[in-house]
Amino acid sequence: MANVMQETTMAELTREQVEAAIKNYIEPHLETDLVSAKSIKDVAIDGGKVKVDVSLGFPAKGAHAAIIAGVKSAVEALDGVDVCDVDMSTKVVAHSVQKSLKPIDNVKNIIAVASGKGGVGKSTTAVNLALALSAEGARVGVLDADIYGPSQPRMLGISGKPESKDGNTLEPMMSYHLQAMSIGFLIDEETPMIWRGPMVTQALEQLLNDTNWDELDYLVIDLPPGTGDTQLTLAQKVPVSGAIIVTTPQDIALLDARKGFKMFEKVEVPILGIVENMSIHICSQCGHEEHIFGEGGGNRMAEEYGVNFLGALPLETRIREETDTGKPTVVAEPESRPSMIYREIARKAAAKLSRQAKSYASKFPNIVIQNN
Repeated sequence: MANVMQETTMAELTREQVEAAIKNYIEPHLETDLVSAKSIKDVAIDGGKVKVDVSLGFPAKGAHAAIIAGVKSAVEALDGVDVCDVDMSTKVVAHSVQKSLKPIDNVKNIIAVASGKGGVGKSTTAVNLALALSAEGARVGVLDADIYGPSQPRMLGISGKPESKDGNTLEPMMSYHLQAMSIGFLIDEETPMIWRGPMVTQALEQLLNDTNWDELDYLVIDLPPGTGDTQLTLAQKVPVSGAIIVTTPQDIALLDARKGFKMFEKVEVPILGIVENMSIHICSQCGHEEHIFGEGGGNRMAEEYGVNFLGALPLETRIREETDTGKPTVVAEPESRPSMIYREIARKAAAKLSRQAKSYASKFPNIVIQNN
């Protein structure tokens, strides 16, 4: 009699029940359940065995084990379920950009990394963020948009000049699985760029559009500080899916970061979140922790504007040393605390982007009018 009842319970188990159980697990990067995020692609039920296919819209290799454990725990709590197997996959798609623009060929999403002022570690954050997205499983590129002070060539340890196979376009330089382009590849490191605004903006457009990017999930653009010509060009002519604001806890940096935030807000570029760099100083000798630039400013700014606080990074000598020597922290010390923070920031930013509207620009054919 007990066996009959058990078989009846198993037969009655439905996909709806399984999905209802999965809803009890809130994925921390998405800040919602996987069903609501449309990440459950299939549920197969065979007696007391359940198989769930999860397809994330953002790279998260470092979180796969936790997600699998969360789904298994939720489903196996159901009566009649003996075991739950979970298959994980990732599919990054293109997301919507400014209304007047369409995505660039071979680049699904552009993420701008910006700051209101210089000296807050924006370029260091940008390169480690790009490397973190790559480590999580995405195809990633970096565009150094700082024409006056390009730093990505040194940070990525790249020397030499990019090739041009057709004489019109450039092949991206490669480093640590990243595709990279910078004006620094085309000029001597000590040559000053004595250019006016129009020349700078034209150079940015050419570096972006005349580079043969190879099927990127994300192109991270390292912007110069401020809200000048380069930022305006980016807002008006570059299809940006989202922006990340980098600041430090001190009041003057936060004041300028707010200006950067407002700029993106006005041009309708979504803010994926705020990163607080140099959040805390950890003494290399004794381990004493001290908030030398203030405390909690980035978090308060995120709360004030209703956006995500992506994470806080410590002020550590090794982060500076590693980027200066061309091997940023995420690849130099992949298991270190700062690397784990960068990867968590990358997952949170990409997850936020994955919840935004998709771009269907590539689905529509180009209409060409010909005179016959």
